Amino acid sequence: CIMCLGILTPGCQSLYNTTMEKVFGYEKRQLLTKSVDTLRKDQQKAQQEFKDAMTQLKELYGFHGGKLEETYDKLKGAYDDAKSQAEVVHKRIENMENIASSMFAEWDKEIRQYTNPTFAADSKRQLGETKSRYTQLVKSVRASEASMKPVLGQLNDHVLYLKHNLNAASIGSLKGEAINIQSQIEQLIQKMNASIAEADSFIKSMPKE
Repeated sequence: CIMCLGILTPGCQSLYNTTMEKVFGYEKRQLLTKSVDTLRKDQQKAQQEFKDAMTQLKELYGFHGGKLEETYDKLKGAYDDAKSQAEVVHKRIENMENIASSMFAEWDKEIRQYTNPTFAADSKRQLGETKSRYTQLVKSVRASEASMKPVLGQLNDHVLYLKHNLNAASIGSLKGEAINIQSQIEQLIQKMNASIAEADSFIKSMPKE
């Protein structure tokens, strides 16, 4: 399971979740809280990777001499790291949604087992509130994830173009485009900040052990 967790394939993640629940006694809500916390940390890492890519863009388009190839390589590396971390975030979101779906289904089923109507009503109210907070979280993280795609596309365009036209004239011709992508990255970082804040809020709202 430890090896599977590192790989993060859907099948391995499911096996990990099942093992944590059955062998180590974790409740689904605990697994969901851990999943949201892990997603939050991975979003923070992705945010840093995009910041690094923006830094490398500025360095490349502010190029005034030196080894152009090395400057390009740094941009290429920053793009690859951002793309890789974006894929990690995508998998984390899917895992979070799978756990939440299972938890809500189990919770709803267990409400129907109550014989005390007061307990049932209170549990139903808590379920509704938790679903509402979770829906807001999913909306935020999905918006953040969606904003990564066009930025990665723009970064890839720059990397590919410069790979085939690595000279001062080509760099100069793309400076206007660079300003546009930097603006997109800044907007992405703002959305990621909002998403991270939503994750923090959701974690705080969950019952503590």
